[in-house]
Amino acid sequence: MKALRIIAPRVAVVQEVPDLQAGPGQLLVDVERVGICGTDVELFTGEMAYYRTGRTSYPVQIGHEWVGTVVAVGTGVSSSWIGKRVTGDTMLGCGVCVRCNSGKTYLCDDRIELGITDGWGGALAEQMLIPERFAFEIPDSISIATAAMIEPAGNSLRSVEAAGLKENQKLLILGAGTIGLLAAQFALVKNFEVHIAGNRKSSLELARDLGVTRTYHLDEISTDSNREFDAVIDASSIESMPKLALQKVLPGGKVVLIGLSATSSLIDTRDSVLQDVTMVGILSASPGLPGAINYFASGEVNPEKLIGEVIGLSEVADRLQGNRGKAAKNGPKIHVDPRI
Repeated sequence: MKALRIIAPRVAVVQEVPDLQAGPGQLLVDVERVGICGTDVELFTGEMAYYRTGRTSYPVQIGHEWVGTVVAVGTGVSSSWIGKRVTGDTMLGCGVCVRCNSGKTYLCDDRIELGITDGWGGALAEQMLIPERFAFEIPDSISIATAAMIEPAGNSLRSVEAAGLKENQKLLILGAGTIGLLAAQFALVKNFEVHIAGNRKSSLELARDLGVTRTYHLDEISTDSNREFDAVIDASSIESMPKLALQKVLPGGKVVLIGLSATSSLIDTRDSVLQDVTMVGILSASPGLPGAINYFASGEVNPEKLIGEVIGLSEVADRLQGNRGKAAKNGPKIHVDPRI
């Protein structure tokens, strides 16, 4: 089968790799759609910290936002899975440690991260494997394109829920990429007063198209000294944004950190202590996946406007370089169909 593999920094190639077979407890999936995210770009450029710690090594087969159809199952798995459309968790915990037994498999010290760390190939291939216990069936009401947005949506939903707001309270989202825009959609459904700041004019236009009436350029809101938000979500990749979040949140409010910058984000902890601000970190989509599926299935949230283009495996390397297709729309998310 064909698979996209990163074999060295900034070198990604489509290769013929051995066909897969479902092992015990596993599902074999025909991949239909895969999203590319910032983590994939870091794996491509070689900036991902896991390379330095030894958790990831070349070659790596990326892709952790995906949907596909089950075509075979391993021993111990019901054949009723065959023909069902599924997605899966990224954080594959060991299943036996204290954290896994408490339901927090995404915090397992021995977890494998599908398509990110060594140990489990990702979804940018014609087929992939997923352990049955990490698979989620996709309802018929969810399109292929929407299903491939479930993983980032799980992260965004967790971020919004961590803000702990009530109706009509004010939420500021820093960063108008996929995570920020999805967070805005969930926040709107919950009837929060949503404000969003970003760097790209097209992303802010998209935010307004999604129903966000209060949008700002990051430069504009960075120079405004008003402390006025009940919660702030940092969904950016800019090292100065956590500090800005602390400056914008009201006393007693919450700052939710979901974005990761390439360099350390420096904050003055006194800004948190003296304002009695709670800071929350969001590692994984795992606990948010069922909720994201429910929101998508009900139609309350539709992420398809966030999809800028759909490409084939042969075009992935170009997009990881930061390029966009000439026909790409405003949406920040690039999807891959391995069958193209």
